[in-house]
Amino acid sequence: MPGLEQLALQAGRELEDASALEILSWAADTFGERFCVTSSMEDAVVAHLASRARPGVDVVFLDTGYHFPETVGTRDAVAAVMDVRLITLAPRRSVAEQDAEHGPRLHDRDPDLCCALRKVKPLEEGLRAYDAWATGLRRDESPTRAHTPVVGWDARRGKVKVSPIARWTQDDVDTYVAEHGVLTNPLLQDGYASVGCAPCTRRVREGEDVRAGRWAGRAKTECGLHE
Repeated sequence: MPGLEQLALQAGRELEDASALEILSWAADTFGERFCVTSSMEDAVVAHLASRARPGVDVVFLDTGYHFPETVGTRDAVAAVMDVRLITLAPRRSVAEQDAEHGPRLHDRDPDLCCALRKVKPLEEGLRAYDAWATGLRRDESPTRAHTPVVGWDARRGKVKVSPIARWTQDDVDTYVAEHGVLTNPLLQDGYASVGCAPCTRRVREGEDVRAGRWAGRAKTECGLHE
């Protein structure tokens, strides 16, 4: 589709004050089958919204091989009860194969490389069939996400990036979950504020940033998918 970057930037301006459902409806109408939602299965809010905008929408999940059982269970539940087409992406190498090549516990020694191999590369390959993808990024989650546009240009991948709940707060998410009975990861009720791979995620302490439990003790704040 020609002019994608200009389309994204214009839509970002025009849809800044639109509702999440309106933003997703625009994306679904504009890109059709070349639009997908990505989900970490922390919750299914954006997947649920997208299924209202486009029933049967593709929802892409990255199975890194390091997920909590609760996360995989949330994925399976979403696939079973929501009007979406669940697509699971996996790295080219299993955890055992990665350990054989790079040594065990790469996530402790070089988390950036581990994320690149198990998240960034598989997603880049999995998104080749799409012109636009949706995320659950919110501006209130961390300083690195404070300026997330509702529609923007993903220059690295050459795709339109849609963040329909960028303007939402955690209260907005909680309200939507309660009103629509949306599936959430059980770990959110067990002290985890943000859910990633098990080796690199811990519970957060009172007063900590919502993403403080990710790569705790390191300067790393993002896995590379949204940088």
